[in-house]
Amino acid sequence: MLLLALDTATPAVTVALHDGASVVAESAQVDARRHGELLLPAVDRVLADAGVKLDAVTAIVAGVGPGPYTGLRVGLMTAETFGSALGVPVHGLCTLDGLAYAAGIDGEFVVATDARRKEVYWARYADARTRLTDPAVDRPAEIAERVAGLPAAGAGALLYPDTFADARGPEHVSAAALASLAAERLAAGVDLEPPRPLYLRRPDAQVPKNYKVVTPK
Repeated sequence: MLLLALDTATPAVTVALHDGASVVAESAQVDARRHGELLLPAVDRVLADAGVKLDAVTAIVAGVGPGPYTGLRVGLMTAETFGSALGVPVHGLCTLDGLAYAAGIDGEFVVATDARRKEVYWARYADARTRLTDPAVDRPAEIAERVAGLPAAGAGALLYPDTFADARGPEHVSAAALASLAAERLAAGVDLEPPRPLYLRRPDAQVPKNYKVVTPK
């Protein structure tokens, strides 16, 4: 197996290649405004570092979020395009799960990423591999009682220390962690998610309420 993993659900543009036993190459750049510009060069760089061509890839996994609409779709559309061109399966994996796996915290904890608008995307975990709650988006103050006393990983936790008193890294997800978790689950015969974006709120762009449709007579 040669698994190509990528994630653009956070400000990190991250790509990794996993051979079924370990990560053989990885790349990560943090720039929330340049996902589309940075992703393909990152894929090229990872493949070059591993000394393989794209057609050697046998499966793809993409982080499905939650995350902002524009950044998230860059990674998912790229993964779908690669999968279609290569004729290989494309899997999805919750971005928060990848972050939890990388955090490696023993016992119950929380993962929280920055959702902007003074909100966080978050979920609660029993351990680094087991999510207890569905991903959600909330203002930190609204979930303070539910996360009180728990360690918390991710940029969202680091942004709001009043809610997440025991905030830790990693700040953003890494494709290396995503690939390792996906490889582990696939080897165990666990079905991964479809590569569909996990949007937890409506996009910023909305049709005006008083919009009038003009049709020719």
